[in-house]
Amino acid sequence: MGMLEQVQADLVASMKAQDKVRTGSLRMLKAALKNAQIELGTLDDANAVQVIMKLCKQRKESIEVFEKNNRQELADQEKAELTVLEEYLPKGLSDEELGLIVDEVIAQLGATDPKKMGPVVGAIMKRLAGKPVDGKKVNELVRSRLGA
Repeated sequence: MGMLEQVQADLVASMKAQDKVRTGSLRMLKAALKNAQIELGTLDDANAVQVIMKLCKQRKESIEVFEKNNRQELADQEKAELTVLEEYLPKGLSDEELGLIVDEVIAQLGATDPKKMGPVVGAIMKRLAGKPVDGKKVNELVRSRLGA
């Protein structure tokens, strides 16, 4: 069963259970997946994961803004949506696994100074395409390893 079909089945189940937060989140996710499918012509799981990661990033940024502006009720709503979205992401890499990949790519590219940070981060993100990885976290790891 593809990601879109799974979301549709879960949406029907949440509607029957009258779970408003989950239903709203799944409707939004289904719409985003359908839009990606129309744009790309086809929707495989790797593309679906990219869409979900983008939605999760948007939620995290919104939570940060809402909390900074003392809008806790809106932040809580975004957190609930984020929880639903994260259920559809594959298991992410641990900090140790990510650190090993960062070290490996730095060694492959022979990067020794902060000027090589861009190519290193690009190579890491390309290698981890389709996996839920926080680009900010990768950037920070590379920066610390290269002494920037």
